[in-house]
Amino acid sequence: MADQALFDQVGEVVRGSAPRAAGPLRVQVRSNGVKVWYGDAAPPREHFEAQLVAADIVTDARVRALEIGWHAEHPREADNQALLDGLRAHEPRWRAALGDDAVAGVFLGRTTWRRISETWLDPDLDGPDAPFDIGVRLVDYISALQPHRAAP
Repeated sequence: MADQALFDQVGEVVRGSAPRAAGPLRVQVRSNGVKVWYGDAAPPREHFEAQLVAADIVTDARVRALEIGWHAEHPREADNQALLDGLRAHEPRWRAALGDDAVAGVFLGRTTWRRISETWLDPDLDGPDAPFDIGVRLVDYISALQPHRAAP
């Protein structure tokens, strides 16, 4: 399956199953991923995402990895760290839902950004269940973390 078609389908899974309590759900599909947020029409620097990542920035990936989770991508490292610290204050709650694969820390390849996400090494993206599996896992992150974020 071409990456654009895959992420179109992932976007549909998210649209159909993400919680709506935080306001209008926004989904932006690209050829290398899907970005999800609540509120404004323009994507914010804090959002949820499933995206392909080059193997050279992910330890143990041979070809590429799929990263799924939450991102803070503000220009100032301190702003990103404050957002991560706010979520880490609720870690027992979201960790119970996301498990040990969720890494809370520095973003892949960008030391000023922060993340709570997991990586799937060299995933098979051609299987018929791939869009569903990716979309459901992204919704897991949205459901677990969104209630603990500051209002958009």
